Amino acid sequence: MNEHRYTLTISCPDRTGIIAAVSGFVAQHGGWIVEASYHTDDLTRRFFMRQEIRADSLPFGLDEFRSRFAVLAAEFGMDWQISDSAQKKRVVILVSKQDHCLDDLLHRWRSGELAVDIPCVISNHDDLRGFVEWHGIPFHHVNMDDKDAAFAEIARLFEQYRGDTLVLARFMQILPPQLCRRFAGRVINIHHSFLPSFVGAKPYHQAYQRGVKLIGATCHYVTEELDAGPIIEQDTVRIDHGDSVEDMVRYGRDIEKTVLARGLRYHVEDRVLVCGNRTIVFR
Repeated sequence: MNEHRYTLTISCPDRTGIIAAVSGFVAQHGGWIVEASYHTDDLTRRFFMRQEIRADSLPFGLDEFRSRFAVLAAEFGMDWQISDSAQKKRVVILVSKQDHCLDDLLHRWRSGELAVDIPCVISNHDDLRGFVEWHGIPFHHVNMDDKDAAFAEIARLFEQYRGDTLVLARFMQILPPQLCRRFAGRVINIHHSFLPSFVGAKPYHQAYQRGVKLIGATCHYVTEELDAGPIIEQDTVRIDHGDSVEDMVRYGRDIEKTVLARGLRYHVEDRVLVCGNRTIVFR
């Protein structure tokens, strides 16, 4: 999609007239809605909305939109944001030694399939420096011997590069609670298991020992509770008794790549709205 668009996302207590009020506001100013999605969560009675609006159909930019829309938002008690497709999200990638997820993201970025900026890659090993720098992306090695200092440096780099989203692309370290709180809703992980099954280390070994017939991968937001954040995307592949742990790891790599890419794309396109520990994903 090359058309210049604004994306408006809203969450608020459910009541009558929300869609009419928001659509009426856009129409009142000549706005052209090109995509719209809605959902009411039965458990919380909250309403969720996502609209894409042609930027050239409005007589003003985002600052004035925000100023004018704030009055309507206050009336309905909305949590809301609006983003500009012309401003690419800045994605900082964390990685260890395994490169399959990083390789896939960089391929999609270079091809234009993933419309983001990648200002840097950070790793606790130096192995992938040459590969990353070949793409023209700065690479930072952070030694993890002193974990407090290491995570402080990661946070500093993320903010120095003005990152919007931090992606753990098989980064084999557990983020400290303070970092999870500081960047809540902005850190995405790929876990090599169909959560909530087999959290923590070596999930394929755990799955093999349990004799499961499906293995999978999960893209989720990172929270203080290990591998328990709101799930963005998942997928599975069928296995059988003849598959070894090594086979499962090999199958899993393909799932991990596609699940992370889909989950990240949903996130940067503002298609994911969090509802407690669940997500509403407008695909």
